[in-house]
Amino acid sequence: MVNITYDACKISSPAGSIIYTDDSGTQTIYQNGDIAWTLAGTALVFIMIPGLGYFYSGLLRRKNALSMIYMSVMTIAVVSFQWFFWGYSLAFSETGSAYIGNLKYFGMKGVAAAPSIGSARIPALVFAVYQLMFAAITPMLALGAVSERGRLGPCIAFVFIWSTLVYDPIACWTWNSNGWSFVLGGLDFAGGSPVHISSGSAALAISIYLGKRRGYGTERLAYKPHNTSYVILGTVLLWFGWFGFNGGSALSANLRAAMACVVTNLAASVGGLTWMLWDYRIERKWSAVGFCSGAIAGLVAITPGSGFVGAPAAVLFGVMAGTICNFATQLKFVFGYDDTLDIFASHAVGGVVGNVLTGLFAQASVAGFDGITLIPGGWLDHHYIQLGYQLADSVAALSYSFVMTTIILWLMHFIPFLRMRGSEDAEIVGLDEYDMGEFAYDYVGLEQEIGHDIETKMSEGMTTGGREPHHEHHHNVDENSLEKGLGSPA
Repeated sequence: MVNITYDACKISSPAGSIIYTDDSGTQTIYQNGDIAWTLAGTALVFIMIPGLGYFYSGLLRRKNALSMIYMSVMTIAVVSFQWFFWGYSLAFSETGSAYIGNLKYFGMKGVAAAPSIGSARIPALVFAVYQLMFAAITPMLALGAVSERGRLGPCIAFVFIWSTLVYDPIACWTWNSNGWSFVLGGLDFAGGSPVHISSGSAALAISIYLGKRRGYGTERLAYKPHNTSYVILGTVLLWFGWFGFNGGSALSANLRAAMACVVTNLAASVGGLTWMLWDYRIERKWSAVGFCSGAIAGLVAITPGSGFVGAPAAVLFGVMAGTICNFATQLKFVFGYDDTLDIFASHAVGGVVGNVLTGLFAQASVAGFDGITLIPGGWLDHHYIQLGYQLADSVAALSYSFVMTTIILWLMHFIPFLRMRGSEDAEIVGLDEYDMGEFAYDYVGLEQEIGHDIETKMSEGMTTGGREPHHEHHHNVDENSLEKGLGSPA
């Protein structure tokens, strides 16, 4: 039985504080505000996951719109079970190795009121559910690479396996007090390596494994996002949730959490404006998609440094992320891989940018805003070796995730019902129809993809929901023309 009491007086702590007494009689006092803020952060990070689904969905074609939204909630469910089963134990057991934990907390056994490994200010149960949300969003970031040409069924198994073999070890070595990067002195406040670098490099591995989509290199894939409103909605939900992602990582309601929220918002704002300005130089258009892409890049970059850097540095984080990630989107053309949603450019590259800048601009004074944390700082504090620690952590996460993801994909490839690559028919029809039998909208522009007549009967004056305002006639689309890039893009 958990020995919990509440302090009714104000002598030793604020009234109503939770007092936990362990078997040896040692007491730990938890402030209700710290627990409440961390649980609020849990809810904020949760809402980021469907927000990511809407962000990805809006960037795709109509016929694949629902699949990404579905995958966001599927990922929450699978990782929630995996985290309960053994994920939390593999990442955060105190008796684990420098690379991965053990099964001390298998099935969440014993995870209750004892002080957490993350912070003695909150109980392990609160820490576990908060970290679950980080574990859940990470594979969803990578699964954007499956869009338009993967199979949805095998993704369920992939999420469970990938979380176990990739996310949990990287989270362990980054945040567990036994982890090699943690012991070395690497600084990663909220997930530059475990979340962003790991998912971005996994997305690259998935893109290479799946190969190019039909029509790659032709006008047929030069389509614009089918629903920019979804892109903006997804960005808003992500930005909103990132206050819990970074601010909540203080694991306490304190000044350090407030600073993390300030620099998070500032980096996102500057990143969005920077990316949009870079895009404006080409098309002379103020792109909402460009702004949203830059805001996400700024949020990614500030993640590892959000508890270590001040507001002036956050401006530089935003400028550098908005610039470098923008130009990194061209890497797929240089190296010939088909990263549908530029996940590698935004998350892997953005995560590395954030880790490096953290090594340069981390300050002991900012980390000390919580009254507990002591770090030597980065280059601003004349601690020059910190950059080496950040580079070592970045390279390790990038290479480990890429190699292990590739191994997982090829092992699944030789199990027919787990093969991730979809059929050509699925690409033509769209994953929504082929794998789900459902649509994001009542109308989907299949006539732009399938090589036979589709009759659209509509009342005069009605519109279809597509970019074209009226479709009141028969369409005849030649599949060979589409293959050559001469037909109408979806």
